[in-house]
Amino acid sequence: MSAPAAGPLAGVRVLEMGTLIAGPFCARLLAEFGAEVIKVEAPDGGDPLRSWRRMHQGTSLWWFAQGRNKRSVALDLRDPGAQDAARRIAADVDVVVENFRPGTLERWGLGWERLSALNPGLVMVRLSGYGQTGPYRDRPGFGAIGEAMGGLRHLTGEPDRPPVRVGVSIGDSIAALYGAFGALAALRNREVNGGRGQVVDVALYEAVFGLMESLLPEYDAQGFVRGRTGAALPGIVPSNTYPTGDGRFVVIGANADAIFRRLMDAIGRPDLAQDPALARNEGRVARTAEIDGLIAAWTGARPIDEVLRVLEAAEVPASRIYDIADIVRDPQYAARGMFERVALPGGGSVALPGIVPKLSGTPGSTRWPGPPLGAHTREVLRAAGLADADIDALVARGAAACAAP
Repeated sequence: MSAPAAGPLAGVRVLEMGTLIAGPFCARLLAEFGAEVIKVEAPDGGDPLRSWRRMHQGTSLWWFAQGRNKRSVALDLRDPGAQDAARRIAADVDVVVENFRPGTLERWGLGWERLSALNPGLVMVRLSGYGQTGPYRDRPGFGAIGEAMGGLRHLTGEPDRPPVRVGVSIGDSIAALYGAFGALAALRNREVNGGRGQVVDVALYEAVFGLMESLLPEYDAQGFVRGRTGAALPGIVPSNTYPTGDGRFVVIGANADAIFRRLMDAIGRPDLAQDPALARNEGRVARTAEIDGLIAAWTGARPIDEVLRVLEAAEVPASRIYDIADIVRDPQYAARGMFERVALPGGGSVALPGIVPKLSGTPGSTRWPGPPLGAHTREVLRAAGLADADIDALVARGAAACAAP
C-alpha cells in the first residue's frame, strides 16, 4: 500500500460506483485532497476508461490520471454477494459517488433508501444526464448531451457553421466539479446540523446551464437569443483572436477602457486611444469591425513573439493559443507545479496534471497513479468484514477479482 492519505480531506472515506468521466472525476477531486476513495469496478475489464485513447502496456494513459489516489476493488454489482459486499463498504464511508442511470443502483439494492438506512450520515452524490426526477430521468445522458441541452453547444463555433464540440468532455467535468462541491457542502452541513447525510443530485445539463452567464435573463427580459460568434466576445470590444505573421494566433482582451487606450498606443494608433467616441465600451461596440480590423492588420504583420513582447510591455492581456507542447515548455506551468511525474507499472514514468487549486497549508497531492484493476479488492473486503473464504468464493464465480497492487 502507498503512503497514507494526507491533506484537508484526510479521514473522509468515499465509495465510488461509477464509470468513465463525471463520477470518477468527482471522486478523483476528493482523492487529490486526501480522501480515501474506494473505486468499485467490474471484474471483466474494469472502468471502460482504462481502454480509452492512447495506451501504455494495455492501460490507458488517461486512467493513470483519472484513477490516481484511488483503491481499486473489482466487484460485479449484478451479483448478490458482491452487492452485499458493496453495502458493507457503504455502511462505513462518508460519501458515495455514482453516475449510473437513475434506478440502476436501486435494482441492485444499493440505492439511497437502502444505503442511508445502513448509514444515516451518508452523503450520496448522484450524477446523471437529467437528474433523479423529472420526465427525462430515465433517458441515457452523457456529457455531450448535457452540453447540447444546457446551451453550450449552441454558443460554440462560427455563426455560419454547425455547432462544434469544445474539445474535451467539458459537460462531464463541470458536473463533477458541482458534485465535489455538493459533497463538501453536505459534509459541512452534517458536521454542524445534526449528523444526517443527504443526496447531492447533479444533472449534467443543469451543471452546464449553470455556467451560461446572462443567457436566461437576456432572453426573459428582452427575448434575446445569443448565438455563435466564433472567437469574438460580442458586446465587449476588443476581445478576440487575431492572426499573426508567422501563422499563429493571439488572443487579446483589451475591453477595459484604460487597457484599450494602452493597446491603441502600443500598435501606433494614439489617435484612437484619445478618441472620445471610443472611450467607453458602448462606443467601441458600434465600431467593432473597424477596431478588430486594425488590430488584425497590426498582429498579422508581426511574428507572435514580437506581438506578445509589445503587448506585455504595454500591460495588455494577451496569449498565444497553446497546444500541449506549448504548455509543457512554458515556465509558468513549471513554476506552479502543474506537471507531476509518477512511475508507471512495468517501468518508465508519465507526467500527470498538477493539483488544482493550490492550498497554502494543506495542499493536494498525487500519492499513486491509477492502480491495476482489483489491486485492493482483498484488502478492502477484509476491512469490510468479509472472510477470505467469502472473498475466494466471489472470485471463483467471477463476481470479484484480485490483483497485485
